[in-house]
Amino acid sequence: MAAEGKYTLEKITYLKQWTDHLFSFRTTRDEAFKFIPGQFARLGVRAGNNKDDKIIWRPYSIVSADYDEELEFYSIIVPDGEFTQRLKTLKVGDEILVDKTNYGLLTTDRFENGKHLWLLSTGTGLAPFISIMYDFQIWEQYEKVILVHCARNSDELAYQELINEFYTSEIYADMVKDKLIYVKLLTRENEHADLYGRITELLDNHGLENHVQITITVEDSRIMICGNPAMVDDTRKLLAKRGLVISRRGKPGNMAVENYW
Repeated sequence: MAAEGKYTLEKITYLKQWTDHLFSFRTTRDEAFKFIPGQFARLGVRAGNNKDDKIIWRPYSIVSADYDEELEFYSIIVPDGEFTQRLKTLKVGDEILVDKTNYGLLTTDRFENGKHLWLLSTGTGLAPFISIMYDFQIWEQYEKVILVHCARNSDELAYQELINEFYTSEIYADMVKDKLIYVKLLTRENEHADLYGRITELLDNHGLENHVQITITVEDSRIMICGNPAMVDDTRKLLAKRGLVISRRGKPGNMAVENYW
């Protein structure tokens, strides 16, 4: 697509409404745009309908594989949010701006060794983990990949069908079948999920580990956390009490985190 300064103009190619406040959308992708699974893009919309109106920018983690021809994003509609209130009015064929630079450190290259990759998410924090699951390398590197998605209600457990397709996909099934453990959590319902309660509660009482029959340890566990800031911070603190530390440049650790808004 036509480039202008530090961004490209892309077109929306697909929209899916999950609930009245959750939706996914895809855009065209400039062939020069590169990213590492787990990273995010900065998306821009104009405040009005004129090309001279100001651009509102927001970070969005990428759902799609790094080899996909399009980019997919998973969004929550923020009441009175300047960006999402404008975004929700866009239709297939409308333009959206994509910053040419990729961002973020929620990537598996921050880890060394490890047997078990834990992907702990709430809400739209699931997005980068789907992208990471498309990465062939993690299925070679880890013995188990535990994807945990926590939502309030069952209709917010988006992407279930896509995640389950990893088990049957011609491309991924042989790698995934004995490695992927998908765990659905709900906090406001008591059916249609695997466990009930917040991630922090189920870590504190070991309910999550008992369910998957894998213990979190400093030696074997590599944990990525993405979602609302309170969950990310509380989960990080809980795991820090067990001796796990944030992975930093030049100093690999056990955890990587991203606040998703």
